[in-house]
Amino acid sequence: MARSKTSDPPVVVCVVVKAWPLVSTTFIAQELVGLEREGLELWVVSTLQGDKVRHKLHDQLHAPIRYLAGANSLPRLVRAWRKLRRTPGYAKAKELLRYDRGHGASAMRLVAFAGAMLAAAEMPAETRIIYAHFLNSGMNVARYAAAMSGLPVAVSAHARDIWVSPEWNKRVKLAQAEWCTTCTIDGWEHLKTLADDPAKVHLIYHGLSFERFPGDAPKRPLRDGSDPDEPVRLFSVGRAVEKKGFDVLLDALGTLPKELNWRWVHVGGGPILDALKECAKARDILDRIDWLGVQTQAEVIALYRSSDLFVLPSREGADGDRDGLPNVLMEAQSQALCCLSTRFSAIPELIIDGETGVLVSPGETAPLRDALERLITSPALREKLGMAGFKRVRGKFEAEAGIHQLAGLLRGSMKT
Repeated sequence: MARSKTSDPPVVVCVVVKAWPLVSTTFIAQELVGLEREGLELWVVSTLQGDKVRHKLHDQLHAPIRYLAGANSLPRLVRAWRKLRRTPGYAKAKELLRYDRGHGASAMRLVAFAGAMLAAAEMPAETRIIYAHFLNSGMNVARYAAAMSGLPVAVSAHARDIWVSPEWNKRVKLAQAEWCTTCTIDGWEHLKTLADDPAKVHLIYHGLSFERFPGDAPKRPLRDGSDPDEPVRLFSVGRAVEKKGFDVLLDALGTLPKELNWRWVHVGGGPILDALKECAKARDILDRIDWLGVQTQAEVIALYRSSDLFVLPSREGADGDRDGLPNVLMEAQSQALCCLSTRFSAIPELIIDGETGVLVSPGETAPLRDALERLITSPALREKLGMAGFKRVRGKFEAEAGIHQLAGLLRGSMKT
């Protein structure tokens, strides 16, 4: 566990995450490492095992990781139940569970309740607050554990958890929370309408800790799609899920002029990856695509620096799921890589269309195809937009200020 920078006796923040490590949520790892640097002692509860691939950033976290699922969960649960069953907090948590189930929460809440028992029974005695990432599954565990332990609880909301969860569910969680942070203006405005006190909802951008990224802008060849031996290198990072819009991108790529030379590299796993490959095959562009799967941060950074154009055509999924402010766009811009994305969610809070990148309407093939053709054939424009994005992201989206603000909120809400 990280040592405090102060001379005060250490107090502990119990952090609840869905899975550790996850390469798709590096913003969480970045935040936790930053909170330790702010002098906070963390004890991390992970409801699930994470990815086999991990970034160097994950190894910078000093806090112990306590997994709630595992081969020894049953004896742990029995010990936790015996420790908690006669406490007032356990009865209060059962009332919360009964309320949730009565309002339509699924049987998975029973799993969350069991996880909360483990967290409440096993957390260090010095714990002073419970802090969850995501308003859905993480907060389910955190709020029951908070009731059992008599501790305050706080939460950070991000994307799917804001837009897909039922309103009653968000209201009751916000009412129990000391505060909630979120990372987009539209999410902030939406959650304020649901909170018992709108002032408890805070807008804090994730930003980037730029020390993890090379600080120079690489010099890129002026590829323009005319040379089959030097195709323009298109790059995307993102899970293969509907909200990323990769099916729309494949449609757009499939309608580009045949004489235009390009190659698309995709990094990420996901449930519709095979369907995307079939889509590419049907559009006769499969041989122009490299599907690399999950990669380390170092490998992704190398691809940012060697690519010519970053493409992320985000849109709303059929179930209402959507991106917030995708960190991959900030990462790409930190390497002066020109970005093509959509006027959707918080993306326009980062990218100024025509100044620091190009934005098109979400979910539409024709505008995306036209923008792709223009940017593929215009290396000077890509360079101009990439450099403008490089300057803006490094000037306005540095992570440390937000992490410092979050550390202040945590300290101000700890149980004394």
